[in-house]
Amino acid sequence: MTLEDDVYQLATVYAQAKGITLGTAVGELVRKASSTPHALIPSPRLITAPNGLRIAPSRGGIITSEMVEKALEEDEFVQA
Repeated sequence: MTLEDDVYQLATVYAQAKGITLGTAVGELVRKASSTPHALIPSPRLITAPNGLRIAPSRGGIITSEMVEKALEEDEFVQA
C-alpha cells in the first residue's frame, strides 16, 4: 500500500501514540471513518479529492506531527 506523505505521517503519529503497528493504525482509522454515521452524509464544507475521498479544503495552515501528538494526548475520545 502506498500512502500520501500527510496520511503516512498522521497514521504514524497515531500508531506511535497508541503503541500499535502502522498497519493496525491504518485499519483502525479506516474502520472508524467508515462506521461514523456522518461519514455518509455529504457536508457542504467538504470537497471531493481526485481519489474520491471527502476532505476539508485547505485553509492555508499546516498541521505538524507535534500538533497531532498534542491533540491525541488531550483528546479523551481517542482513548478507547
